[in-house]
Parts: sequence; C-alpha cells; structure tokens
Amino acid sequence: MRPGERVATDGEVIEGHSALDTSTMTGESVPMEVTVGGSVLGGYVNTHGRIVVRANKVGADTQLARMARLVSDAQTGKAQVQRLADRVSSVFVPVVLAISALTFVAWVALGNPLASAFTAAVAVLIIACPCALGLATPTAILVGTGRGAQLGVLIKGPEVLENVKDIDTVVLDKTGTVTTGVMSVVEVRRSIGSGVADADEILRIAASVESASEHPVARAIVAAAASARLTLSPVTNFRNEPGVGVSGVVDGQEVSIEAIEGQNTTAAVSWGGLRRGEIEVADTVKPSSRRAIDELKAMGITPVLLTGDNAEVAARVASEVGIAAGDVIAGVKPTEKADVVKRLQAEGKKVAMVGDGVNDSAALATADIGMAMGTGTDAAIEASDLTLVRGDLTTVPTALRLSRKTLGTIKANLFWAFAYNTAAIPLAALGLLNPMIAGAAMAMSSVFVVLNSLRLRTFR
Repeated sequence: MRPGERVATDGEVIEGHSALDTSTMTGESVPMEVTVGGSVLGGYVNTHGRIVVRANKVGADTQLARMARLVSDAQTGKAQVQRLADRVSSVFVPVVLAISALTFVAWVALGNPLASAFTAAVAVLIIACPCALGLATPTAILVGTGRGAQLGVLIKGPEVLENVKDIDTVVLDKTGTVTTGVMSVVEVRRSIGSGVADADEILRIAASVESASEHPVARAIVAAAASARLTLSPVTNFRNEPGVGVSGVVDGQEVSIEAIEGQNTTAAVSWGGLRRGEIEVADTVKPSSRRAIDELKAMGITPVLLTGDNAEVAARVASEVGIAAGDVIAGVKPTEKADVVKRLQAEGKKVAMVGDGVNDSAALATADIGMAMGTGTDAAIEASDLTLVRGDLTTVPTALRLSRKTLGTIKANLFWAFAYNTAAIPLAALGLLNPMIAGAAMAMSSVFVVLNSLRLRTFR
C-alpha cells in the first residue's frame, strides 16, 4: 500500500510502518499508527509510509461489506409500527373509494347538480393520502439508520427501535468495553532505603529485563519506558518462571521482577539482594467511559458493571467511572453472564447488554437489546442488535438517544398522517375543498412526512 491508497481488504500488516486514516470506518479523526502485526480494515486510507498487507478477509466477508449489509437490512426491514401502518393502508383505499361513492350519492340525493356531486367525490379521492401513511415509517428508519452509521452506530433491524424505548438498565462488560483491555503502568514506587535516585531508574532497569518477554505486563512496562524516553540496557541470562516472574542480568546486576498479589498487577523489582521498588500495572479505563456513564445516568438509566475479575478490581474500575458499588457484579464466569441478564429481567428491568467478546455473546442475545463493540469479536457482533463501530462507550447513550428519537419521529409521522386524513376527507366530502386545493394538500402531506424524517440528519 502506497501513501494515499485505500486498503481494499481486511488483513494484517506484514511489512512497513504507517498511519492510516480510519475515519470512514470508525469516525476517528486521528490517524491510527500501524506496524508489523497490526490489523487493518478495508476502507482505511494510508496517509504516509509504505506497508504490505496480507489479506485475511475479502469481498463480502470484510468489515465494510458487513456494515453495509447491516445498514441495508435495517433500512429494508419493518418495525411493528410499520406493520400497523401497512394494515391500515391495505384497507385505506377501499374505505376512501366507499366514502367517495357515498359522497356522490349523498350530494345527488340532496338535489345538488351532478357536476357538484362529481367534484366533491373527486376531491375526496384526491385529498385522501395513503402516501403519508406509507412514507411515515420507512423514511424515518432510512434517515435514522443512515445517521446512526455516520455516528458509528449500526442498527440491525427496525424492531430494535421499539425495544430501546423502555430500556432502564445497561449492563457493561468490563474488559474491552469500559476498559481498553490493554495493561499500562499506573505507578512506579521506590522502596524506602532502595538507594535508587529516582523512579525512572527502576522503570528503566525493569523494562530492560522485560524487553525479552511477551507477557502483557512486560509489554506495559516496556511501553511506559519508551513513553518516558528511557534508554534500555541489553539483558543477558534472561529467565522466565511462569507464575512467579522474570529475571536477567542488566548492567552487571542480577535483576528479578516478581508478581505481587493486589487489586492491580504489581511487580516487585529487586537487584543486589534488595527490593528497589514496585511497578503497578492495570487494565486502563477508556478516557470516554466516565462521560458515557454520566450520560446514561442523566437519561435515567442505571449502569451495571459485569466482570469475571475479582471484586477489588471491579470496585476500582466502578469507582473510577462512577458506577455505584451496589451495581457491580464481579467474579462472573462467561457461562453465567446470560443468567445475570435473565435475573435482572426477572426483576422487571428492561436490559441492554454491552460487550465485545465471545464470552458476551449469550448475554448479548439474551438481553432486550444487545450492543457489541465493533472492535470486538465476530461472535459478539452477530449476537447483538446494535454494533458500536468505534468501540467508544459514549456511543452507547448516543445509540439509545438516536433510537428513541427515530421512534418518536415515526410516531409523529403516523400521527400527522392519520390526523390529516381524518380532518381533510370530511372537508372534501362537504364540498369545502375543490380538487386543485385537495391535490396540493395531498402533496404537502407527503412532503411534511419526508421533511420531518430528514430532521434526523441533524441528530447529534
């Protein structure tokens, strides 16, 4: 891929380094850095640098094609209110024909000229507008789902819109949803009497040893050292003891890094027979999570944190994002997540589930509304009703608000269509509207419905 070229297929970078414009797929304005081993999606644009991509998925199997199918399915499906409108429309024409015939007969029976009776009957036929009934739902769904796609929300079907309106509880999987799922260093502490000048030296020595390891904690420590622009030393005699830690020789000193139990993953760094300090690593909370939780609360929705992690880790994350301690469910096995959702539903709650992993699939399918992070697994996406393309938790309240707004627009369109016909047909039958005015009113009725639906394009 040369600079300026669009990635044609989903795949993996096998050579080179570059930054890709992902805005068409995720809405993110900041280019995404990629290097060897990084995943790319069809639709990304290479902004600089040359990369070689091995195709993993092509054609209809790509993320872009799947997104297009989801949008298409949602726009062509029928919501319950649409089926109601269809049933009304199916009897609307015969009823209007009958009213027109009765109007003609009544005018003639009352001694009016045939021309006047014919004009009134024609006015009834012209002003009656099944078009507004037919356009009320599909136009709103078309615009609403299209706007959702622009905002990173893919709605699988119109029936989802009706289920959203009663949602009062949102269950959030922790790892990969509320948090990034990637370990990062949160604190480096020097031990009393360590004899080390500063915490950066502890981080540098530890990163030098961990540079030989592929463990997530090791990667976090090395990444922190790189961010601090520390120069690492070569490591020799590297040893890895599973479940204990790693060790190696750095700058002539035997250095050991061992895990310490705690609410975060904490590593003790020792050399020369002394513990020099500790490095605390934790799954990082996404920057947008706190704002998303606040928005859900403002909407009157209760956020619930669901995780398989221990209670201490769950409590820390919940406290950081603003979820009440009583709404934290920890230590849940993957097979038990669906049972938790069922229990909440049994308590009379309307539950939306947000997750990203295969272990969330059953819970996503069980919930009244399932929302899958677009950055998650295919199984989670297939089991969900909504896909949040960006993997950003703020799209959860956005998805709920957009669904409610779209449903409200559908109901407003239907109300107008019914009200217009209820008021206009009697006026035409009484001879108060001539056919020209009736024709203009009929057209304006349809235009009003379309314009009202188009207002969804301004949704933020």
